[in-house]
Amino acid sequence: MGKHLTSRSEDFAKWYNELVIKSGLADHSGVRGCMVIKPYGWAIWEKMQSILDKKFKATGHQNAYFPLLIPKSYFNKEAQHVKGFAKEVAVVTHYRLKHDPKTNEIIVDPDAKLEEELIIRPTSETIIWSTYKNWIQSYRDLPLLINQWANVVRWEMRPRLFLRTTEFFWQEGHTAHATEQEAIEEAKLILGIYTDFLQDYVGISVSTGIKTDSEKFAGAINTYTLESVMQDGKALQLGTSHFLGQNFAKAFDVQYSNKEGKLEYVWATSWGVTTRMIGAMIMSHSDDDGLILPPLLAPIQVVIVPIYKDDETHSRINEKAEQIIKELEALDISVKYDNEDGQSPGWKFAEYELKGVPIRIAIGPKDLENREVEIARRDTKEKKNYPNTDIGNVIKDLLDEIQKKIFNSSKSFQQESTHEVDKFDDFKSLLNDKGGFISAHWDGTAETEEKIKNETKATIRYIPFNGKEEEGTCIYSGKKSKRRVIFAQAY
Repeated sequence: MGKHLTSRSEDFAKWYNELVIKSGLADHSGVRGCMVIKPYGWAIWEKMQSILDKKFKATGHQNAYFPLLIPKSYFNKEAQHVKGFAKEVAVVTHYRLKHDPKTNEIIVDPDAKLEEELIIRPTSETIIWSTYKNWIQSYRDLPLLINQWANVVRWEMRPRLFLRTTEFFWQEGHTAHATEQEAIEEAKLILGIYTDFLQDYVGISVSTGIKTDSEKFAGAINTYTLESVMQDGKALQLGTSHFLGQNFAKAFDVQYSNKEGKLEYVWATSWGVTTRMIGAMIMSHSDDDGLILPPLLAPIQVVIVPIYKDDETHSRINEKAEQIIKELEALDISVKYDNEDGQSPGWKFAEYELKGVPIRIAIGPKDLENREVEIARRDTKEKKNYPNTDIGNVIKDLLDEIQKKIFNSSKSFQQESTHEVDKFDDFKSLLNDKGGFISAHWDGTAETEEKIKNETKATIRYIPFNGKEEEGTCIYSGKKSKRRVIFAQAY
């Protein structure tokens, strides 16, 4: 079973695609643009779900579920929203198949055309706000804090596993508030939850800010974003939180009676992160030998591999392995004992390196004799022998150390990949040579933003929160400017 990967320096995109498939995270499917998430990849997503779900519920949010199919007419009610998604939606036009009497093949029954087409959910604002109209009557019904875990469909012309697929999984929060300030605070609260999760669990250093009008979510007043730089120098958007103002409330006539009995439109937010986080985790941490997974999200945190030549030694290793397994499981550390006979220890070492298992324990005859075990770290590939007493706490400390090191490496890389420029020629050279985040002055016009994008493929990733006032000139137009923004070429 060949596990050789194309190197990142040779072809980063090819390395990424090979790694996703060879490590057993996902596979291509028979539906163009859609992927199969395999058990190993789904186990990572389940951990992400579980952690985020607890964080949402701890701040008062509840889970619900809304239909996958949305009447087309709902999209007509918010003009900017439908404009933003019009080119991406999949449409259901018929409700029945039949056998063609001439060919006996299955065809769409032309007599089963829907009176109104249904849109397969690209995002749920319209179906949710049509429902909220019935749920919200009084200030006592607010705030309404709802999240749903779901799949969505957005037609993707250039699919890439985990990063861009026609169908993907996410959570989407949709909240209603009595005041503008409450809604803004909610959107920023969620941005903080996402930031903490990505840095503390996924191990990715992120930067946050506000999207420009041309880059913000369709129908939003403001979009707050989380962005990071991948190893190839390209930026990746990892999540967004939107302040929707009263746009959807007015579109679907969602009003509440305030304490004085006066009707007011509610204020709204929506927010989400997706399975794209798995792709970001791969591109941020992994190397030419395979995945490097943060321990807090790794499906298998520790693997034990026995090394033996005879049954008697094998039996003794089994006993020692069982002791270690009990000790680790008591500390809530996930462990696998690979005791299968079909492959050599060397093959197993390479396999678990490819899969990014944070710690590997090897036990052989000499280890038994010396009352120790060999422990190898996936992140640094360091190997060291430890006494097999109190091995659980040794492993626990190592896992904590690996988790911190992975984040610190990401943080250092992002700092090193952030540059300031004041001239357009320097801007273009930096994009071509290194990539990364480029801090530069922009004159605030959509025209300049579009011209820079067309000429360099770089977009404004975000306008930093509380960016310092700094006199300068726009790198493209030469007009006076007081604020720097962050540009990058992005996925």
